[in-house]
Amino acid sequence: MKSFIIILLFVGLTTSSYSQKKTQKEEGSMEVINLPEIVIKKAGKDFSVYIPDQNPDKTVRRLEEKFIAYDLGKDYEGNEEYLLTMTIKGGILAATYNENGKLIRVVENYRNVVLPSKVIFSIYKKFPEWKIVNDKFLYTQEDADIIKKQYNIRIKKGKEVRRLVVRPDGEIIKGL
Repeated sequence: MKSFIIILLFVGLTTSSYSQKKTQKEEGSMEVINLPEIVIKKAGKDFSVYIPDQNPDKTVRRLEEKFIAYDLGKDYEGNEEYLLTMTIKGGILAATYNENGKLIRVVENYRNVVLPSKVIFSIYKKFPEWKIVNDKFLYTQEDADIIKKQYNIRIKKGKEVRRLVVRPDGEIIKGL
């Protein structure tokens, strides 16, 4: 009787595990969905909106998540503007709030981050024998509008050095 129950349980679990449906379109490819902006909190009649960047660097994403989870509380009261800064090794996030506690501006500046694959590909396509020496990622948002989102990159070939400005989609803006 025990063995019959164990066999029945085993058969029941194995058949239900095969009934799961795979949603990938092709082998090795995944569908990417961009998430909307995040409402951090309500400040009076206004909402504080922050649009996090989909940066491939884990430390940048961790700092952005820490910022989203930060509770401003009543620290802003009595100030015309309130500045919040968060730092990590090689980066800083500075956010400005108004007298009502509404998020006005966010400025992020990071050095030597993991570059998106589109950025790396476009640089090595245009400059095949060059090496990336260092990079900076600049991200500015004002009133829930992205003002600046770019990578400032230095590349080197022998003794020659060039400075590039590249968008996250790989478009080289300056430095050709």
